[in-house]
Amino acid sequence: MSDIHSGSFDNKKKIEYAVDLVNQQESDAILFTGDLVNNFAAEMIPWQSTFSKLKAKDGVFSVLGNHDYGDYVDWDSEASKQKNAEQLYDIQKEIGFDLMLNDSRFIEKNGQRIAVVGVENWGKGGFKKAGDLRKATKNVNADDFKILMSHDPSHWEAEVIDDQYHYHLTLSGHTHGMQFGIEIPGWIKWSPVGWRYKQWAGIYQKKGQYINVNRGFGYLAYPGRVGIWREITVIELKKGSKEA
Repeated sequence: MSDIHSGSFDNKKKIEYAVDLVNQQESDAILFTGDLVNNFAAEMIPWQSTFSKLKAKDGVFSVLGNHDYGDYVDWDSEASKQKNAEQLYDIQKEIGFDLMLNDSRFIEKNGQRIAVVGVENWGKGGFKKAGDLRKATKNVNADDFKILMSHDPSHWEAEVIDDQYHYHLTLSGHTHGMQFGIEIPGWIKWSPVGWRYKQWAGIYQKKGQYINVNRGFGYLAYPGRVGIWREITVIELKKGSKEA
């Protein structure tokens, strides 16, 4: 999941339907790649009980998106901005989200493990660059299978794919597919946002690494979508042979 943008919600039944749909997948883990709110932590308060229903046996993990920092608001003081940030952290904890701020977790089974790495927002073109791969992987081994959660897909080509660690799968969001475009599976996938982001929706591969860019759960600014629909991504990992 990505880009909830709770400050734009106006239909409780539809949000409850979407949350139920996530739970119906019976996923081992749920990963949320940022932008829980538009600007203010309080935007999430009316929706806490709904999103606290999200459950997965190995955990619900999250990172911050650019809108979660309150950077697009003129605060009366730095203390007010910090209080908003702390409230957002508390809300994520209360709804069961394990927020990673340049940190990692492990999902372990039968003596093997997957590293889930979560970085703070890092984006090209004037966006906040708080993501720190070295700090986030301080407890991760180079040969661990790694899933990286990084809100902005521009981080992938800028820093991730040439990093000394091999990030097998990166999960991002941020673009919303611009909430406008044309998609006919197997035939066409186009949106004006493609002029800004090389990786803007779906799966891409480069240098033996993959990124999936989620089209977003909610919306921002324009109250709707044309041709680029809301998305809950379901990913199934399959173990391959070493020879493959």
